[in-house]
Amino acid sequence: MAGYQRTSVGDRPAVFELKAAGFTLPIIRLLEADIEAVAAELGARVEQAPEFFRNTPVVIDLSAFPEGGAKVEFPLLVGLLRGYGMIPFGVRGGNKAQNEAAEAMELAILGEHETRASRTERSAAPEEPAPSAPAGAAPSVQQGEHAANPRAGAGAAFTLVTRPVRSGQRVYAAGGDLSIIAAVSSGAELMADGNIHVYGPLRGRALAGMKGNTDARIFCQDLQAELVSVAGHYRVSENIPIELRGVPVQIYLDQKILRIEKL
Repeated sequence: MAGYQRTSVGDRPAVFELKAAGFTLPIIRLLEADIEAVAAELGARVEQAPEFFRNTPVVIDLSAFPEGGAKVEFPLLVGLLRGYGMIPFGVRGGNKAQNEAAEAMELAILGEHETRASRTERSAAPEEPAPSAPAGAAPSVQQGEHAANPRAGAGAAFTLVTRPVRSGQRVYAAGGDLSIIAAVSSGAELMADGNIHVYGPLRGRALAGMKGNTDARIFCQDLQAELVSVAGHYRVSENIPIELRGVPVQIYLDQKILRIEKL
């Protein structure tokens, strides 16, 4: 990646710097033009984990849209996303007419490479959408290094990440458990349909039971999280007692109450 470029005008020192940087942006891949159907499915996802979507920048992906130039009601779609707390950032994969409509809503037109982090900034494998994701599904995220490896003696998938998860990165274990054997930085997000295990400091956000599994749990060796959630029931850092921070804990649901206890 290029470093910062400092510019100045005349004899006056520079007041800002420009830098080329890579970010992984969540993606909502539209499969059809029915905004009402998108609203219904997206609303159900938001109810499961509202904090996951709050203030989240998203890219609208039209690459899987029906052929023939189906019209996208961008004013309705952008309003829908903003209504759920998301920040529509740009569009990729659209045709000329769709891109022009997106530009009219002040959305950026992106290429494939512009939605992925640079090779040097990633700590997980390339981004892939969750299998069989419906229209309006949760944003696409990065999969772990050994995603979907069968776990011995279990039918669920198992995702293992062996390198640090840095700020701005998201790792999603679709259909099973997620294990991180490194540090999770502030601003990073872990998501799993099953349990989450973190064998290092957990400073970011961890959301287990993403599809409503109330039996899912979060286990970590050093709780410093910004937010923890099980099946949509969440607690932010300000509401985590000081005696439970910086120690090994498990986090689980008990009669729809999110509990945190020392291990």
